Amino acid sequence: MSGEGFSWGRVGGVMLRQAYLHKRTLHRWMEILYWPTLDVLLWGFITLYLARNQSGLPGVVAFFLGALILWDILFRAQQSVAIGFLEDVWSNNLLNVWISPVKPVEYLTGSILIGVARVGIGVGVAIGLAAAVYGFNFFSIGVSLAPFILTLAVMGWAIGILTTALILRFGPSVEELAWALAFLFQPFSAVFYPVRVLPVVMRGIAHVVPASHVFEGMRQVLARGAFPSAELVRAAGLDLLYLIIAVLYFTRVLRIVRDRGLLSRFGE
Repeated sequence: MSGEGFSWGRVGGVMLRQAYLHKRTLHRWMEILYWPTLDVLLWGFITLYLARNQSGLPGVVAFFLGALILWDILFRAQQSVAIGFLEDVWSNNLLNVWISPVKPVEYLTGSILIGVARVGIGVGVAIGLAAAVYGFNFFSIGVSLAPFILTLAVMGWAIGILTTALILRFGPSVEELAWALAFLFQPFSAVFYPVRVLPVVMRGIAHVVPASHVFEGMRQVLARGAFPSAELVRAAGLDLLYLIIAVLYFTRVLRIVRDRGLLSRFGE
């Protein structure tokens, strides 16, 4: 048979086929360039912050574990919407959803509400583990962070709705956005370091990211015990803007996809 034996020509054919996939599909470069870039940025700024504050970092355990749990709230909220949508895609149920009388706002509201339970369970596990393994009581940060938790969840929902709209628009091939898009905001959210550590350009972007005001507020609570009302107002205002833009974009994309018959991409 002509296929017998090892052929470097066939190996090259496989490699060439994979290379062609990257030629005009930007999202395929995400795994190659996106994650390493985010890792270097995130941990680089953390290292820089620690180097500048070797003796002046208040409550290291509370600082980092509190930030980690708060970020998990945002990420889980985003996932509750985006993964809920992908569950319909994976089960070939999406066409059934959108030929039913369900309105876009009803679909998003249902996704968000079921996501509240998912976020509650996931964050509850994280808080329990932090207490059991590290002896860290998340609630010791204070009830003043309660409204900030809500603003993080709202930002997560807005990103989740945007993610869903992008997958609807560009098809199943961009499903990785369900995990990647939230992390695009992480370097600008100042989760583990203050905004002042960032370069000037990134600092300007951080000021229009709601999460950056939440984590700046958390650091104010830990350092001074004061309620950061100004940060809360900024975060809430930006959240409202993000949510409006995300819902409007989702509604527009759904209309375009329906009009052009693109929902068939998500069928069997």
